[in-house]
Amino acid sequence: MIAVTGATGQLGRLVIAALLKRTQAAEIVAVVRNAEKAKDLAAAGAAVRVADYNRPQDWDAALKGAEKVLLISSSEVGQRAKQHRSVIDAAKRAGVKLLAYTSILRADRSPLGIAAEHRETEAMIRAAGIPAAFLRNSWYTENYTAGIPGILERGAVYGCAGHGRISSAARADYAEAAAMVMTAENQAGTIHELAGDGSFSLAEFAAEISRQAGKNIGYINIPEADFRNALLKAGLPEPIAALLADSETGISGGGLFDDSRELSALIKRPTTPWTASVAAVLGSKS
Repeated sequence: MIAVTGATGQLGRLVIAALLKRTQAAEIVAVVRNAEKAKDLAAAGAAVRVADYNRPQDWDAALKGAEKVLLISSSEVGQRAKQHRSVIDAAKRAGVKLLAYTSILRADRSPLGIAAEHRETEAMIRAAGIPAAFLRNSWYTENYTAGIPGILERGAVYGCAGHGRISSAARADYAEAAAMVMTAENQAGTIHELAGDGSFSLAEFAAEISRQAGKNIGYINIPEADFRNALLKAGLPEPIAALLADSETGISGGGLFDDSRELSALIKRPTTPWTASVAAVLGSKS
């Protein structure tokens, strides 16, 4: 059986959908915090088990019988390593044959502050001696396209990424890659550096919104401290605002640029163009 953590999350649901195309539903375990939100997964035939990253005692039952586990990174920045340990320890006790983890692009040398918890998690998995695969994902294009309505209201894209290029891909592309790894043979010991085929700067992102929306949108690059303060004013908690601003600075240094095309090779098709993701939000043609 293949167990997927965070199965009702934005990535998790897409992974389950991709797995259902590759293996029998009876072989899929969807691990969730709230079973009510997973009724559709149960209806599709997946086994639904309840476990919380903050409750280590949940995980032995959640992973019982699983041969492979996909550990989807927790969304609680600052708590991830502690939460991930609950899954790692249970996976070791269960004797799983493969533990795959959704990490970040070039986690071992990434300049982004957000990479620290991913490095720590990778180190814990290695120390546990579990056969593992690391899916080092670059940014989801949706990280940016979700903000398009606000960008249109403000009339500008704000950030501190400078001329840094972002090799993003659609969340569904990464989900398909995860499903491929979970259903493939001989994945133990592999590291997949995954990113979109194309890349963009935030100035190009703004220009593309302008082109598709027919509205003049510019990119305004500001100092990291100013960007962090802008995020705080928008209502983000201080740790999150600081981490996002730090990430943009890391992008300016090339932290999310990659032209290896390993993701498209893994899923055996081109990744979703970022311009198409913009079009999906705007309802236009890319």
